[in-house]
Amino acid sequence: MKRILLTAGTLLLLVFLLLHPQEGLAAARTGMTLWLNSLIPALLPFIILTGVLIHTGSIEKILLPFRPLFEFLLGVSVYGGYVFLLGMLCGYPMGAKLASDMYESHKISRREAEYLTTFCNNASPSFIITYLGQICLLNKVPASRLFLCLFLSDFICMMIFRLLIYRNHLPGSVPHTDRHDEKKETSSAPLSGNALDVSIMNGFETITRLGGYILLFSILAGCISLYWPFSPVSRYVLLGFTEITTGLSLIADSGLPFRFCCILSAAAVGSGGACILAQTRSILHKDLRLLPCLTSKCLNAVLTGMIACLLLR
Repeated sequence: MKRILLTAGTLLLLVFLLLHPQEGLAAARTGMTLWLNSLIPALLPFIILTGVLIHTGSIEKILLPFRPLFEFLLGVSVYGGYVFLLGMLCGYPMGAKLASDMYESHKISRREAEYLTTFCNNASPSFIITYLGQICLLNKVPASRLFLCLFLSDFICMMIFRLLIYRNHLPGSVPHTDRHDEKKETSSAPLSGNALDVSIMNGFETITRLGGYILLFSILAGCISLYWPFSPVSRYVLLGFTEITTGLSLIADSGLPFRFCCILSAAAVGSGGACILAQTRSILHKDLRLLPCLTSKCLNAVLTGMIACLLLR
């Protein structure tokens, strides 16, 4: 089934590019501009520097005083707290990337890594304030309300997973046998001398993979805009949950009622969209399941939409 869907999707995009080269070029340019101007400068330095900290074992020393706070509020270890902080600050898909790296480096268990992907993979504050609030919603909604909608829903989602799904989880209590015993070939270098080189290579490998997904999903968004046969409202809903950057821009220009645009945009950002899920799957270690992240993002979208209905009037 996966092969059939992949083949059908590939053929659809090829037909779109051949029949509508101008629209395809515009969509591809939009995706690559996003990757070059936003994703690389925002994420690549953090990926490289975090890799160095992981290899040198400095994270635990820096954040050890905050260990009781992380365990009480989030139910995670010191390394999980680092994933939470960087995931919230750097945005999609940094949280999932760090959780995967920590698991691969034997810093956290598989259970904790999957738990972290349910609430640490979010839009960055700069994306919420600048792109969503200022560009798409034209500063008509206070940034504080947008943050409240998105982070309150994420907190509720975290509590649901912590109390119902991972209620027996204790940081560091999972045996070492639950952890991955193999590392990437590029990460098997000595911890000191080659830590920077390994981190740089891994960083560029990750950022290039993410760029490929952004390119393909931007073209898919252009294809949906042109071919979607149903109502305009359903088209904008689908676009918003396909690739959020392109989708939010199209929702803002849709002419739909402003309150509906606000609610739909907030829900789309809460979900991350299909492109973010594909990116997350590509950077997660093979031992880590996507299902917890997928479930949390669906729940997050619903919760964000409900909270937005109450707050964004």
